[in-house]
Amino acid sequence: MPANTTTDPEAHEAAGADDARTGPSTPGTHPAAPPAGPAAAPAEAVTPLMRGVAVLRELTRAGGTLSPSALERATGLARSTVDRITGTLARMGYARLDGRDVVLTPRLMELGNAYLAALRLPALLGARADALADELDESVSLAVGDRDGIRFIHQATRRRAMSLSFRIGDLLPAERTAPGALFATEWTDEDWHRWRERRAADPEDRNFPAVPQRTPGPDDFEERTAQADREGWSLDDQLIEPGLVAVSVPVRNPADGRIACVASVVSHTSRHSARDLRTTLLPRLRKTVAAMERDLREAPLPASVPPPSGLATWTAASKQELGRDFVESLARGLTVLTAFDAGRPALTLTEVAKATGLARATARRALITYEHLGLVSQSKGTRTFTLTPRVLSLGFPPLSRATLSGIAQPHLEDLAARVHETTSLAVLTPSGEEIQYTARATTSRIMSVDITVGARLPARATSLGRALLAGHGYALSDEELEQGVRSIAVPLHDRAGRAVAATNIALHAARHTREECVEHLLPALTRTAHHIEEDLHMASRFTRVALT
Repeated sequence: MPANTTTDPEAHEAAGADDARTGPSTPGTHPAAPPAGPAAAPAEAVTPLMRGVAVLRELTRAGGTLSPSALERATGLARSTVDRITGTLARMGYARLDGRDVVLTPRLMELGNAYLAALRLPALLGARADALADELDESVSLAVGDRDGIRFIHQATRRRAMSLSFRIGDLLPAERTAPGALFATEWTDEDWHRWRERRAADPEDRNFPAVPQRTPGPDDFEERTAQADREGWSLDDQLIEPGLVAVSVPVRNPADGRIACVASVVSHTSRHSARDLRTTLLPRLRKTVAAMERDLREAPLPASVPPPSGLATWTAASKQELGRDFVESLARGLTVLTAFDAGRPALTLTEVAKATGLARATARRALITYEHLGLVSQSKGTRTFTLTPRVLSLGFPPLSRATLSGIAQPHLEDLAARVHETTSLAVLTPSGEEIQYTARATTSRIMSVDITVGARLPARATSLGRALLAGHGYALSDEELEQGVRSIAVPLHDRAGRAVAATNIALHAARHTREECVEHLLPALTRTAHHIEEDLHMASRFTRVALT
């Protein structure tokens, strides 16, 4: 496969990348148009950046982990190119090389966070969705349109044996969802044409890994769209898979009356039939949507925040250090996406160049590349650029289900390898009287501390418990839990500054005195805790990170 083309519909369907709409059109009255293949990349597009995006998308489709040889097969790139790209991603902290695999890391979520922050909808409406989920004891989601699909931007799920597995950033085909019919009420003729082309090329939805494949055949999407247009709400009666039902209502932008996002209540037929959704849940959903629209009307405009400067200046030093093994144009290009945020939802070329420290010509080529890939769109009126929902395709779905133990595990392993002692992570139990071990890493010693994940111990007899109860500084346990066992621990804090877990180093007392634990082990432990907190804060900005 040529390096500058791809069979991924997320890339070639977005070749135009201008999301300007000409107004809603009536389903079923669209003129025929000749089929169009994937658009060729613009001459000024940055090929290494396109290749890097292709690698990130394949890692995302695979759940966040893939071997270099599998990436080679999936992207059609040479193995040497794959190695240089993954090495660059590792240098950026976006991936780690774990044995034979490449694994995405929480730091990559800063790209999706930039889009979600600039969008503002999760911050403004998420609390309403969460409250409705608590009230109904059902899952509630917010979704935005992404061409002829939908993407989730917020999820308030219920923890049940029969759980719903959609993640923030997942892309679903519009015709198999309740939100899709609502978004389609605003489609143009070009949008309907694109949808028909996609349906003909991919009748089984193989390019939508978040949903099960379907049996090819006719559907009633255009009729359901017309019905949604008349009634102002939409129903998913087991469109995705048997048993899954949902009802959706649009949340409209007060500035222009167009759909800003769609709120949905999702359940399964063992709890609610489609009729129940209409009669029981729809009225309460509509009430919440009315409150959401009021929140949008009354929300103050975001304070204009000057972009940072020099975000990409670090790349020159990495290039000098690593030489051809570091793809500087990829690192620079990905940094462009981080220039956007809540106070900077739209940026001019000059502002992007200033924020990144790149030359205008370099920033312009990156933006042209992203426009081709559908990751940014340009407003023809203001000549500003904004991020699109497709940015969430860069690793966000698999990373949005991160747990604290999963985030901490590679850091604990690195620490154990450096200090040659056992490291652990623990949280307080609900009673506050005990700690529960949730992750640990060991080293190859004949004699080492052996406490299994899931074990519970009295909080006040352990360094982990004391660090959690105190919340600041460090705690040292000196043979109080068991003769010969000495440990030192520090707390981990969430984005609000609350101590939510603790990590420690445990060892035999003969190997380090109390003073040596503080002088030699505490600095490494504190650095590890800082790295875990950085990842936790990145992952939890717009998602819930389970502590156990």
